Amino acid sequence: MKKISRASVVGGVAASAVLMLSVPAFAHVTVEPEGAAAKGGYAVVDFKVPNERDDAATTVVEVNFPTDHPLASVLPEPVPGWTAKVTKSKLAKPMEMHGEKIDEAVSKVTWTADGKGKDAGIQPGYFQKFPLSIGALPENTDQLVFKAIQTYDNKQVVRWIEPQEKGQAEPENPAPTLQLTAATDEHGGAAGATSGDGKATTAADSSSTSPANSSGSDTTARVLGIVGIVVGVAGVGFGVLAGRRRTNS
Repeated sequence: MKKISRASVVGGVAASAVLMLSVPAFAHVTVEPEGAAAKGGYAVVDFKVPNERDDAATTVVEVNFPTDHPLASVLPEPVPGWTAKVTKSKLAKPMEMHGEKIDEAVSKVTWTADGKGKDAGIQPGYFQKFPLSIGALPENTDQLVFKAIQTYDNKQVVRWIEPQEKGQAEPENPAPTLQLTAATDEHGGAAGATSGDGKATTAADSSSTSPANSSGSDTTARVLGIVGIVVGVAGVGFGVLAGRRRTNS
């Protein structure tokens, strides 16, 4: 029987390692509440935008709001180095809020990086949080799906617009989805508390840019799993070599 050289086994293991570790980054545009996002209340939410390019900066972030569950109150928290623009659109059917009829709601919020150059926008290896105070949250759904568009300074555009279908694999460019919790007596938790006039309280300061690898708990777990598989493959390969040596001796 043809002998298998140590170099062949090691080479095969190395190739497998490169193949498994060359998977794409598991970094998406996501949205998470600061505290609770209770139905019927207000919440402060953070849109977390990572830079997935090695040679370009993110300079524009656009978040489109769901039209089936419109939100009348959307207040951006100032983010240093960025200018926020809130766009409203007329509602096909007016809604009631705090005893008043509202005929328009926020359709999108766009953040544009101030200035140009190496320090503008979200640089490679970093992410940025964009906080918003939103409400009142709908009571007839368990989640809100936002469609986000990320633009880089080299004109590349990534559209995070694919909804997650129940029971299906995660899409390539999933849309940020906010999970809502059960309504409370006060219609909101600490982060979604309302003031006397019904407006949401402001967010805590969390808009600073941070290294992207500090947010990758899921990515770290997956990479560690892949490394474990590689080590297992290497062990099997060397076990085969050792067995063949004993047989041939």
